[in-house]
Amino acid sequence: MAESMKGLKRTHRCTEVSSKNIGETVTVMGWVQKRRNLGAMIFIDLRDRSGLLQLVFDENDCGKENFDKAYTLRSEFVIAVTGIVEKRGGAVNESLKTGELEVRAKTLRILAQSETPPFPIEDGIQTREEVRLKYRYLELRRPEIQRNLIMRSRIANLSRQFMAQEGFIEIETPMLGKSTPEGARDYLVPSRVHPGTFYALPQSPQLFKQLLMVSGYDRYFQIARCFRDEDLRADRQPDFTQMDMELSFIEEEDIMDVNERLMKYLFKEILDVDLTIPFPRMPWREAMDRFGSDKPDVRFGMELKNVSDLVKDCGFAVFTGALAAGGSVRAINVPGEGHMPRKQIDALTDMAKGMGAKGLAYICVGCGENGAHKSSFAKFMKPEEMEALVAALDGKAGDLLLFAADKDTIVFNVLGSLRLEMAKRQGLLKKDEYAFLWVTEFPQFEWSEEEERFVAMHHPFTMPMEEDIDKLETDQGAVRARAYDIVLNGNEIGGGSIRIHQDDLQEKMFRALGFTNEKAHEQFGFLLDAFKYGVPPHGGLAYGLDRLAMLMAGADSLRDVIAFPKAKDASDLMMDAPAEVEEKQLKELSIRIDIPEK
Repeated sequence: MAESMKGLKRTHRCTEVSSKNIGETVTVMGWVQKRRNLGAMIFIDLRDRSGLLQLVFDENDCGKENFDKAYTLRSEFVIAVTGIVEKRGGAVNESLKTGELEVRAKTLRILAQSETPPFPIEDGIQTREEVRLKYRYLELRRPEIQRNLIMRSRIANLSRQFMAQEGFIEIETPMLGKSTPEGARDYLVPSRVHPGTFYALPQSPQLFKQLLMVSGYDRYFQIARCFRDEDLRADRQPDFTQMDMELSFIEEEDIMDVNERLMKYLFKEILDVDLTIPFPRMPWREAMDRFGSDKPDVRFGMELKNVSDLVKDCGFAVFTGALAAGGSVRAINVPGEGHMPRKQIDALTDMAKGMGAKGLAYICVGCGENGAHKSSFAKFMKPEEMEALVAALDGKAGDLLLFAADKDTIVFNVLGSLRLEMAKRQGLLKKDEYAFLWVTEFPQFEWSEEEERFVAMHHPFTMPMEEDIDKLETDQGAVRARAYDIVLNGNEIGGGSIRIHQDDLQEKMFRALGFTNEKAHEQFGFLLDAFKYGVPPHGGLAYGLDRLAMLMAGADSLRDVIAFPKAKDASDLMMDAPAEVEEKQLKELSIRIDIPEK
């Protein structure tokens, strides 16, 4: 039966007990991690958010009643213990902060009992994710998850302090707004007061923060909740947190400077890592050509090489056909993997096909008889053509050269992904190594096969490069944006741009995106109207706070740094959401459900 803690006051969290407290009486409270019954003595590992502390129950010290209660303790019981701090009588546990100490119990109160949990509350457990998410409140007790969330809290708090010192004003923006195009799918909220109409939950505070610049606030900052109805993966959630900022009267370098100093501050304060600033800058085109990715991991080599010129006249139809169709032939050198079994190379080929490629060609440098090359396409090539490819890729005996031939988007995706896969297999992706990079000069537009038109790569308020403005309506594919992403270890942790602040240029941008004046004013009239009243040059950046916390914590998934995450299908297994609602609620919102038959 649960007891009251009336009259008791916790004096210390578990790991706040130190050698300075030896001989003192303390009161600690928490969960039973483990119980060991040695007959005359019972040992309890007590756990709270700070860590573990060993308690010792000896009937001679705590009396028969407390000793008998200690005998009934089981995993996850919640207890309060008052006792005297002593040096451990037995072996020191060097893996624990309190490993040299123990508390010799005098009194015990059982504040709550517990059923046997569905999985052990400890790190390194092998439990299905569905079970962890269903019992998320138990998963949150695990030390690893608690450390992650405490680190995330520190990131947010320290960021607020830094931004305040830099003159930023923290301002909240609305959750209920208007659905606008040119972004991911919105989460819609029906209006009861205005039947048949809908609010949209914000995908970001983008429009509001630009309006705050129009309003003269100069430097805005917010840790904002955002929502996007899109397919999930390990680094994506339907509701997520942005660390958002906007600044007036600035250029790109001003924004990069304040954010480099923010990162340097956070990494030093939280991880005791000294970052070197400024971070390298790399144009988008160079990132794609060298790494096959607009968020390149630059901690290792295996860079892409364009070998199109070397194979344009060869006899291998796969290569020449790709070039004739306007594509390219590129390759990477995976050092030391030339003796990879054919079965594994076939698995890499299947991986490439899964990304849209027709196949994957390879050369195993010097791995055949008498040091000859082994290759999937040697019979179509002249010996000098093969040697030219090996030389172009700086191939050494024992290296594996992987080739992709297709349109550039597929080639980049395939080789960029294989590059990361091979680096992972070779142990090159170290979590305690941090390589920052700014990727700049993104394309202003990208072609949408679905809509058969150019759409904004970032959003329609991004300023184009001044020398490309005259191409907005004549050569959209050649227009570069004053946009930039901050990349860490192959992950985009933040992105932003200099914004359009002239109403005539903004209207020109909308025309380039296929908006009539009427449609543009229907969707963004409030912004265009605001632009008539004196808009300062401005720009900003937004971090994915969840992703930044994931990388700083060395976690493998966003779900490890979010208190109550969704599953891969965007469902909440703990709350059983989304769920049906009563017909009465639907009628109040003037909504009728019409689910198509499967």
